[in-house]
Amino acid sequence: MLDLEGQRALAWVKARASSAAGMCVEAAAHGDGVAVRHSRSPEEGALLYSWEEFAAFLDGAKRGEFDHLVDLPAPRGASRES
Repeated sequence: MLDLEGQRALAWVKARASSAAGMCVEAAAHGDGVAVRHSRSPEEGALLYSWEEFAAFLDGAKRGEFDHLVDLPAPRGASRES
């Protein structure tokens, strides 16, 4: 886990499709891998993945392996934008 102070020097990127309110996942190169965080709450820290782990995730996303997750109903009292 990478704390907020450790995140400051990183060049974060997010998808162009993210909302103007900043509700998106951001990623940044970090050492031997990639850091990932929620753009609306960076103070909660960032998870670190190796290049290989992140590449495997991206490959699965490109192949549609996670598409079914966006079709799930939001938990009671939660919104998709959190």
